Amino acid sequence: MRTFLVIIDESEEATAALRYAARRAVAVGGAVHLLALVPQQSFSAFGAVQATIEAEARDLAEMLAHGVAGNLLAESGIMPTISVKIGQGQKIVSEFLTEHPEVGALVLGAAKGANPGPLVTHFSGAAGSLPCPLYIIPPDYDETKSDHTV
Repeated sequence: MRTFLVIIDESEEATAALRYAARRAVAVGGAVHLLALVPQQSFSAFGAVQATIEAEARDLAEMLAHGVAGNLLAESGIMPTISVKIGQGQKIVSEFLTEHPEVGALVLGAAKGANPGPLVTHFSGAAGSLPCPLYIIPPDYDETKSDHTV
């Protein structure tokens, strides 16, 4: 089964990527895996404070992921798999792709303007070494209004 990996947060870009991945998954009988990234705190002077901040960020990411998953299930009938990881985004996504050969495509949403976002910038530059295709979804892309299908 082809699995579409979507990196989620509260951005419009993530919403566009998720919408696209859900439509593609429905079209090919595939699945969607949501990966929420929690930045690791960079200070360690107060370990308990750092752990508390990371736990709160993880809880927020899990709530976001479950909310998105519920919306995806209601709209497309697909119940996604959810992962929440703490650390540096590019490294986590790269490791995830290496560890999960079932991922058939990495789907990222590009931000408006000249800077498409750190993940899009990084992975588009490394697209030739990825173990799967990379889909970059423009911020205002609406597949229902397009003659293009992938």
